[in-house]
Amino acid sequence: MTIQDLKSHNLILFEVISGSKSFGLSTPTSDTDIKGVYYLPKAQFYGLHYMPQISNETNDEVYYELGRFVELLLKNNPNILEILASPADCILYKHPLMERLQLQDFLSKLCKDSFAGYAMTQIKKARGLNKKIVNPLPKERKSLLDFCAILNGYDSVPLSKWLMEQNLFQEQCGLINVPNAKGIYAVFYDSDTTLGYRGIIKNELSNEVSVSSIPKGAEPIGYLSCNLEGYSKYCKEYAEYWDWIEKRNEERYNTNQQHGKNYDSKNMMHTIRLLQSAEQILATGTLNIRVSNRDELLAIKAGEMEYDALLQKADDLIASIENLYTVSDLPEVPDSEKLLGVLVEMREELYR
Repeated sequence: MTIQDLKSHNLILFEVISGSKSFGLSTPTSDTDIKGVYYLPKAQFYGLHYMPQISNETNDEVYYELGRFVELLLKNNPNILEILASPADCILYKHPLMERLQLQDFLSKLCKDSFAGYAMTQIKKARGLNKKIVNPLPKERKSLLDFCAILNGYDSVPLSKWLMEQNLFQEQCGLINVPNAKGIYAVFYDSDTTLGYRGIIKNELSNEVSVSSIPKGAEPIGYLSCNLEGYSKYCKEYAEYWDWIEKRNEERYNTNQQHGKNYDSKNMMHTIRLLQSAEQILATGTLNIRVSNRDELLAIKAGEMEYDALLQKADDLIASIENLYTVSDLPEVPDSEKLLGVLVEMREELYR
């Protein structure tokens, strides 16, 4: 089932313009994001093909099945509450039945953890991007050999340097494990390539060293230490970094490069906005997603604030949220029994 199927079969219950345009944060280059709610035909809902969510390839159009929508509302999911709180000028279509889902019935103290938790995820993402920007990884991939060293008394020598100084080739080396010494191997050398040693690694993509059958009485020429954990960590970071390079939004990346603050400024803007929304809910018992501090938030997006200052601002908002939580009149959680009853009534009317 596709979004077009939803529209052609009149299954859409709610459709809104979301994101920056609904928040009042759009600029001339902003995309138009669409979110919505649909219901499945009766046969699909009762059958084996329940589809909780449908989106287009770019994920800028996302629709939630009615049951999934209510489930996420009960959890005070920030994105879903914001859909229900869409300003009137952003609502493209609203089925009369959607009037039964009132925002006030879902707002609860759960927002402290759902909004603040999501905001902390954004901070973590911003920090992760900070690390990628500040510490770029060369395209040429390291091999396990780069994480090996030859022991030299109380010191060690990088394996590649040792091989070059000794005029040796890794392919002619043979290794055996040193008992009770994790990651330590005795190194032997086959100068005339008659002993069939397997080399230190099989190829550049090997994720473990090779061990060989060594003739009895052969003397090692050194002892090798292999940092396999370090290599595994590097491989993970390398894959993540170049996946990010391939998929990153170039316009957003260039903005981050231009302001030179080494953090994802758009993520940080949404972090502050989410925390301010949680503060608003606990302080007023309502949620108005059209921001009143557009200039401040766009300044954050433009990278006009220092990273440490933004983290301090986030910490101050979290402290305010904690204080408001203790005095808020909101319920601890939404009245799920009442709201699930509403959901059942809506389905009964839709399937009548």
